[in-house]
Amino acid sequence: MLSPKSTEIVRATLPAVGGAIGTITPLFYDKLFTAHPALLRDLFNRGNQADGSQQQALAGAIASFATALVDHPDVRPDAMISRIAHKHASLGITADQYPIVQRHLFAAIAEVLGDAVTPEVAAAWDEVYWLMANALIALEARLYEQAGTPDGDVFIPCQVVARQAETPEVTTFLVRPADGRPLPAGRPGQYVSVQVTLPDGARQIRQYSLSGHPENALQFSVKRVAGDPAGEVSTHLHDHAAVGGTLLVSAPFGDVTLDDGDSPVLLASAGIGCTPMIGMLSHLAATGATRRVIAVHADRTEAAHAFRADLHQLVAKLPDAAAHVWYEHPELPHPTDRTGFADLTALDVPTGTLAYLCGPLPFLKTARTQLLESGVAAADIHYEVFGPDLGLDG
Repeated sequence: MLSPKSTEIVRATLPAVGGAIGTITPLFYDKLFTAHPALLRDLFNRGNQADGSQQQALAGAIASFATALVDHPDVRPDAMISRIAHKHASLGITADQYPIVQRHLFAAIAEVLGDAVTPEVAAAWDEVYWLMANALIALEARLYEQAGTPDGDVFIPCQVVARQAETPEVTTFLVRPADGRPLPAGRPGQYVSVQVTLPDGARQIRQYSLSGHPENALQFSVKRVAGDPAGEVSTHLHDHAAVGGTLLVSAPFGDVTLDDGDSPVLLASAGIGCTPMIGMLSHLAATGATRRVIAVHADRTEAAHAFRADLHQLVAKLPDAAAHVWYEHPELPHPTDRTGFADLTALDVPTGTLAYLCGPLPFLKTARTQLLESGVAAADIHYEVFGPDLGLDG
């Protein structure tokens, strides 16, 4: 809860801070990486820094958190906190890193806003920061405890025991702990972080969704991404992660997980967003689920569609399931009403459906809007976006 005095100060200064946040966050990262260059080399995603998406995500998180505290001072925005905490836990973020962030963030705020940052204003925004930081620290500690790992020690040396090309661009990796230890349990929809050492010595980390749930193993799928630094980790994995080699892989994390109830479920994906959905479908098939399942996928072509055969095979194993696939440029005979972009309003979506979405941000925004128009409750629409979470309302 934000104190009454700080609430009024933050409310009064939120327009100024919010209006300047796009300038504050790049300056913050410049200051942070100048003082701690190892953070950019070994922790932060260099691709997201290069294209500005990480700065945009941080700006949105700060503004959203402060706005929520002002508009609803007795309620903490736990949904946003949970998503960030899972991402942090997958990276091994520790409590001692938060004062470092605070120092450089507030230096950036003071430099951009100048004399407007009085001691009272600084104290109010410091309260906002530590409300958010302490909530994250507490939740991350619980996540580490649940994973059975000491704080921040989430990476497990794993041996690559198999790899399978799903398409020319997508490869699935199966890994097991090199020392034979039992793996922390993962849930359908979660992801792992994979850390690799690149030719320049940087130890970069990326997240990949679990695309299956083999016994005491982790299965994740990687799409080769073009560009440097954007695709430096996926390219390294495709070119160098051979069977018998070792990768550092985190315990599974992620708060967008399949509900175990019996409500109807809709799984909608586009492109490589199919990976968590295939993981959810494989879980439903393996557990003999009888619930209504609607599986939707959109892709460029049949050849680009990873797990195309698996999708239809898994749906066939479920007693009340159907698959609906759209291709922008079909290579084979394909229904005209399933050519182009996915249209979820064309589907019969039962009342009470829980929807899970994964794919590029434009797809997520469109799919969410279509589901709302179809009568799906906003609270029942869950999404996972690859990369920094820029939100669905922007």
